Amino acid sequence: MAEPFYITTAISYPNGKPHIGHAYEAIAADVIARFQRAQGRDVRLVTGTDEHGLKMVQTARAEGVDTRTYADKMSQYFRMMCDDLNISYDAFVRTTEQRHADASIAIWKAMEAAGDLYLDRYEGWYSVRDEAFYDESELVGEGDERRSPQGTPVEWTVEETWFFRLSKYQDRLVQLYRDNPAFIQPDSRRNEVVRFVEGGLKDLSVSRTSFDWGVPVPGSPGHVMYVWVDALTTYMTGVGYPQREGDYDRFWPADIHLIGKDIVRFHAVYWPAFLMSANLPLPKQVYGHGFLLARGGEKMSKSAGNVVDPMELADRFGVDNLRYFLMREISFGQDGSYSAEAIVTRCNAELANSFGNLAQRTLSMIFKNLEGVLPEAGKDEADRSLLDKVHSACRDLDKEFAGLAFSQGLDAWMSAVFACNAYVDETAPWALKKGDPERMAAVLGTLVVAIRALAVAVHPVIPASAERLITLIDSGKAGAAIAQPSPIFPRLELPEDAEKPA
Repeated sequence: MAEPFYITTAISYPNGKPHIGHAYEAIAADVIARFQRAQGRDVRLVTGTDEHGLKMVQTARAEGVDTRTYADKMSQYFRMMCDDLNISYDAFVRTTEQRHADASIAIWKAMEAAGDLYLDRYEGWYSVRDEAFYDESELVGEGDERRSPQGTPVEWTVEETWFFRLSKYQDRLVQLYRDNPAFIQPDSRRNEVVRFVEGGLKDLSVSRTSFDWGVPVPGSPGHVMYVWVDALTTYMTGVGYPQREGDYDRFWPADIHLIGKDIVRFHAVYWPAFLMSANLPLPKQVYGHGFLLARGGEKMSKSAGNVVDPMELADRFGVDNLRYFLMREISFGQDGSYSAEAIVTRCNAELANSFGNLAQRTLSMIFKNLEGVLPEAGKDEADRSLLDKVHSACRDLDKEFAGLAFSQGLDAWMSAVFACNAYVDETAPWALKKGDPERMAAVLGTLVVAIRALAVAVHPVIPASAERLITLIDSGKAGAAIAQPSPIFPRLELPEDAEKPA
């Protein structure tokens, strides 16, 4: 049986429509999932929406609808984004589902049985936008200008809540980070978390009484679970928890929680502490990727007015072009930026002009000159050398993708594409048509082998386009003629409004 591999995205908070940052994370997770499937792993990819909390209540009220209606509408936008961007998710979990309430109640009871929950009074700073509590020492600014470390407004909150004995797990967490350096990646995120935990942990408020939109705390009327207890448990809901057999037994613990760097603390401190308390296995890795920044290096936010609908970009440039650009342009784990001009320039140069043109002219020559029948690869030194370069580059891509270094892997892939185009220029198959048709056929056959290998290698990034190309080539097996090829990547045009943020 194939080895299991479980990856999750963050569980998106749908108090607004998806922005390009959500798309970036979903695409990266999908690339990882597709890559692992190509390696023969039995993959489970889970995503979803985190629909509880005060922020959802306030936003729904502002729109004049009840919270459930609002949650239903907004969650659907995130599901549609995943579908439209060709995200191969296996489960889409909503925190308002009964199966998720069952999972949340189960982990709560496990923490309660461990003696790690107690009732007390909370007084402190709370950010509604982050759904997070902050210590005074973490805030910036004074008076009404106090802000969280994320720059969001905070308000003084006083209410009776259940507390989780987070302080009890400080030493175990530090030991976890020391014994498992790969638990938090990249290293810069790990170092930040280690400093935070070594600075001392206070017990965490894990219930609210100021609103009722959440999973009810069992046996404690008027209390709903703190949204992060609820949200983080989604990762186990996606594989069937609280059932311990079946998918849970096969896939848990997760191999990777892929999240934004701004929520690493919740995933790398609170989540493992909850799981330790509940005596459940810990995920193998929490990976905090960087932000996708708007032009000028600004973080996107509704308040800044620079949020971009990823589906507008996909409609304008094509889904696979967008996927390729995001994985190629940005060193994964670091912040990156984008613009319409950058997307057009990158995709035209590498997909349309280099790889797409290579495939189009090779297959067109076969269709026109060989009646569409794919020839055998050549045996000359130049032919073997090219295929060696292509297969070596594909192995390099696999190695880099295994380490989530997508840009570097695609750089290796492009080196092979360039080698193929140089081979075309050197062998000039169009000139061999009359003088040496057998050599022309051998050159074209060599290129077909190379192009198919390149399409297979890049499939996780541009699945629809690669699949079209692979299907066309495979249709020519056993001597069958291929259909007339059409361009896989038509050239993009820079839109007239390119001076605006893309």
